[in-house]
Amino acid sequence: MASSSGRKDPRVPIIASLVPFLLLLIVSCSAALASANKDGGKGARFRAGDERAAYRRIVSRMARMEKDSNKTIQSPDGDIIHCVPSHRQPAFDHPKLRGQKPEDEPAVRPVPKGAAAAEEEEASSAALFPQAWSDGGERCPEGTVPIRRTTARDVLRVGSARRFGMKPRASNARRDSTSSGHEHAVGYVTGDQFYGAKASLNVWSAKVASAAEFSLSQIWVISGSFGNDLNTIEAGWQVSPELYGDSNPRFFTYWTTDAYQETGCYNLHCSGFVQTNSRIAIGAAISPTSVYNGRQFDISLLIWKDPHRGNWWLQLGSGPLVGYWPSFLFTHLGGHANMVQFGGEVVNSRPSGSHTPTEMGSGHFPREGFNRAAYFRNVQVVDGDNSLVPATALRLVADHPGCYDIRGGYNRAWGNYFYYGGPGRNVHCP
Repeated sequence: MASSSGRKDPRVPIIASLVPFLLLLIVSCSAALASANKDGGKGARFRAGDERAAYRRIVSRMARMEKDSNKTIQSPDGDIIHCVPSHRQPAFDHPKLRGQKPEDEPAVRPVPKGAAAAEEEEASSAALFPQAWSDGGERCPEGTVPIRRTTARDVLRVGSARRFGMKPRASNARRDSTSSGHEHAVGYVTGDQFYGAKASLNVWSAKVASAAEFSLSQIWVISGSFGNDLNTIEAGWQVSPELYGDSNPRFFTYWTTDAYQETGCYNLHCSGFVQTNSRIAIGAAISPTSVYNGRQFDISLLIWKDPHRGNWWLQLGSGPLVGYWPSFLFTHLGGHANMVQFGGEVVNSRPSGSHTPTEMGSGHFPREGFNRAAYFRNVQVVDGDNSLVPATALRLVADHPGCYDIRGGYNRAWGNYFYYGGPGRNVHCP
């Protein structure tokens, strides 16, 4: 990368980092001061201190990623990708991982059982998962992992350094979620012990109406009750202007052990997910995407629990591994999942008192079918034998079918599948 030959004022980076922090502090303190009269202002001072400490941690991590980077790549969409030695990624800030390196890939992976074998069609190549940053043939060297640069603007958009990289506390998996502002159209299986899930889903540039909203399509691997002990592992694609600063669909991961309260994060924003792949950037844009009445582009994801080491791995279909969630992160998911869910979710902030026009999936209802609606196909789960089996007991549910709906079926080519999504606000969804 080009650099200036003139000497730079060493105070500039410090001043540049302080300006967004002061703005962030004003935003976060405003909310705290609104309730200050209730506790004599102590709560506001406490939260301001927490914000200051959280922001310093983020700035420190950003600086370290840049310093440790072996190579820096400018993506055509504006992202900066740092190629960081794998043992220097954020996961290894965790006390239980400090000083270690990523584990070796498991020798045994889930295999299809019986007729499901005929449904496997993904090649063992990351070429089936193109991203904008690598469109020009750019790659990170072996032994490094690509990490999307976090900027001060990213933190400022969220309005809280403490909550940066985390889903809102009102988030939930589907059950009892209709009053939280999060709306779903999903298929799920429950009532058994599950050790993973797999599906192929097409990717769309869903329109999101407000920076306070998002639209995503993902797999949830779930255990625990639906109280504060909920454990989830999640992966898919999402459009989130607040988190990423644009409207591109991006590959993401998530995890929590307390129902989105204080643990877990998106992507590599905290010490959790351990990335092992040098060619996939978590949080980077997926390109190309599906076209209405045109070419469909889908991605295949597999989440599964290594029966020997106990870690939960993320794999691109039958191809390369992306990385893993260490088993010690979890309570209930330390053993197995008791529910697996597939589908879409949007945040409905009810702008102007009416339903949001934020799209789920393609923004079209499932009745329009292939080339027009979003889908999940070859929906499978991993059983206790480490085998992939069809999710034959899949139940379909939409919180508000007039806004976002879901319809499923089965055929030999797609196995268990469903179409889902919708436009949000319309005559049937005021």
